[in-house]
Amino acid sequence: MTVPHPIAMLAELTYRCPLSCPYCSNPVEMTRQEAELDTDTWARVFREAADLGVLQLHLSGGEPASRRDLTDLVTAAREAGLYTNLITSGIGLTEKRLAALDAAGLDHVQLSLQGTNPEMADEIGGYKGGFKRKMQVAEWIGKIGFPLTLNAVLHRRNLHQLPRALEMAQEMGARRIEVATVQFHGWALKNRDALMPTREQAREATQIVTEARTRLKGRLVIDYVPADYHEDYPKRCMGGWGTSGLNVIPDGTVLPCHAAQSIPHLSFERVQDRSLSDIWYQGAAFNAYRGTDWMAEPCQSCERKTVDFGGCRCQAMAIVGDAAATDPVCIKSPHHGALQAQADTHAAQGDAPLIYREMPGKQAEPAE
Repeated sequence: MTVPHPIAMLAELTYRCPLSCPYCSNPVEMTRQEAELDTDTWARVFREAADLGVLQLHLSGGEPASRRDLTDLVTAAREAGLYTNLITSGIGLTEKRLAALDAAGLDHVQLSLQGTNPEMADEIGGYKGGFKRKMQVAEWIGKIGFPLTLNAVLHRRNLHQLPRALEMAQEMGARRIEVATVQFHGWALKNRDALMPTREQAREATQIVTEARTRLKGRLVIDYVPADYHEDYPKRCMGGWGTSGLNVIPDGTVLPCHAAQSIPHLSFERVQDRSLSDIWYQGAAFNAYRGTDWMAEPCQSCERKTVDFGGCRCQAMAIVGDAAATDPVCIKSPHHGALQAQADTHAAQGDAPLIYREMPGKQAEPAE
């Protein structure tokens, strides 16, 4: 296939985070602070990304506000000509710091929401007072005038709060809300018993989103990530492997998708050793699942193979043990029935305890 240039890059600046979210999709083994790329190296990577064709830069983590040089990194990205989006829990941001980010040229803020009230948000985030601080940050974001996306991460414990989350997005003046049902990668796999939504919840969420998209058209854009395990067809992961986006993690390793390191036979290169362009076009990991030639049946002869590209490679690896298998979410996969039965089993676990993420450099006490 002719390899297009990427249009977006996720820069995971650090894995440090004050929250302990049980659905964290970052790797179970995470980069320590001393191994993180320094300011100058990130600035070079931003320039290489712009030269490669990247337009949008998503600054993420962990919590990117844990980096003291965040303003300098935004400045570097702006100088490279990139549109910058800060993906944040809000913890670690002050009004003064947000003003400095604005002056540096930050274009957009994406604020996460663990729940629509203090009890739920603080329990899920594992951070006392987190909701109150988040609402203060949202107020400052509106005062400064940053375009805002609200990212509501939903699961069995808080899916009933979806209608209120949609209201909050409007009250905050958000232009967009991402209604993201938990995807079970990384640490989240440990919490399927605690977080897996029921089939009824998944169906109701889809109905609520469908109705809200009609009712709020022209006022609020709603992106929707449904509950994978209850679907009949998989999502087009990353727009197609190695097709439109790439990730750079804190130690400089470049990935085709957020969870790609869970595929053990792939080798990943670092920006310290090779240019971003070479990694994108010639890197073995990026070419492993590009296009459709790698597909086996039933994907190879399926009319949907250029619609969803066989679904998520990391999900196939996690559930089937074969990254080249059809995503078991797909109704055509021989593993589909077993996956849905597994989902029902996880969803029936009632009040299974949350297993909180322990973050490197964690500075906060978990909520009781």
